[in-house]
Amino acid sequence: MPGFFDFVSYASFFLVFASVFAVIVLGLNLQWGFTGLFNVGVAGFVAIGAYTSALLTTPEVSGRVGGLGWPVALGWLGAMLTSGAAGLLVGLATLRLRHDYLAITTFGIAVTVQLVALNAQWLTGGPFGVQFIPKPMQGWLGTGWPWTLAYLALVVGLLLLAWLALERLVQSPWGRVLRAIREDEDAAASLGKQAFAYRLQSFVMGSMLMGLGGALYAHFVGFVAPEDFLPILTFQMWAMLIVGGSGNNRGAILGAYVVWGFWAVSGGLLRGMVPQAEQARAAALQVVLIGVLIALMLLWRPRGLMGEAVSVSRHAGGPGNKP
Repeated sequence: MPGFFDFVSYASFFLVFASVFAVIVLGLNLQWGFTGLFNVGVAGFVAIGAYTSALLTTPEVSGRVGGLGWPVALGWLGAMLTSGAAGLLVGLATLRLRHDYLAITTFGIAVTVQLVALNAQWLTGGPFGVQFIPKPMQGWLGTGWPWTLAYLALVVGLLLLAWLALERLVQSPWGRVLRAIREDEDAAASLGKQAFAYRLQSFVMGSMLMGLGGALYAHFVGFVAPEDFLPILTFQMWAMLIVGGSGNNRGAILGAYVVWGFWAVSGGLLRGMVPQAEQARAAALQVVLIGVLIALMLLWRPRGLMGEAVSVSRHAGGPGNKP
């Protein structure tokens, strides 16, 4: 039954990537959907997580720091802590900015991280990247579809844990304060809430999830390089959140699967329709198609497939209702 096993292999491969992206989009949803933080530097935090876990878990390599050979689980924990620390430093420096200024700053930070990864060969391997990243359970299951299925189960389990934790958080008083800050920070501050502290907490936790997503990606592929973390990655994550619906964790997860499916299908169609010599140029059409998808979604369902429920006060023109 080679055809069946080929289908299982491709489906599990697709679902692993979609689930990893869903973890990242959950972090972005916490920052934007619940707190209103316009982070356009997602790729930078994903890169920090990926490289941190890679450096902690790979074998020792001459000419490059790291190579500590730690267990993969400790690499993932280190990725979350490092990305969270980076989020803390960035947040302390930038979260007093607003909207477009914050977006420009976080974009610049992501570009800086990508350039460091490209040039700091002693740390990141430079353009050659980090190789031989260990794949958990591969020693037992080999390199075929059984390992891919097992890794998919692991990633989905972590995704469910992240979703459950975030659901508890955003439904708690802490989450209600985040939404109050998002709607009217001055009003929240007038009630004695330290808006900057809450914004910083949200930014750090979102960054930790992005770092975890980067680590999961690195250990699935087994190799990371600077071109894995170009600005197009940030665009993809935002497209997933917009299509799925910001302010809703289930919508964020759904958007990750839908947009990645659209990306994979459109890529396959373009490869089949465009001559080989034009493949590289035609790849840019995928970005155009995603842009069209976002535009149609904003016209058809402005709040996404599973957007946040509109409260009565906002619907009636209460203090949370903004034009």
